[in-house]
Amino acid sequence: MFGRFGWAEILVIVVLVVILFGHNKIPGMMKNLADGLNVFKKELKTEEKTEEPVKKPVAKKAVAKKKPVKKAPVKKTTKK
Repeated sequence: MFGRFGWAEILVIVVLVVILFGHNKIPGMMKNLADGLNVFKKELKTEEKTEEPVKKPVAKKAVAKKKPVKKAPVKKTTKK
């Protein structure tokens, strides 16, 4: 039913668009549409560049706990 449009159908659609929107607004609408598509394409390209490969989690090495150091006994000396 909607498979193919002939030249008559396309002409009717164009006339209806011009009547509804006016000939002054159509170029502005097309410019906005083109700008939106350009921004969309640019964002897709930058997303591909910034995409980082998935990093595997790094296993933490076992760290031996340090034992507290015992202080050597201090000999008290008296001055004479």
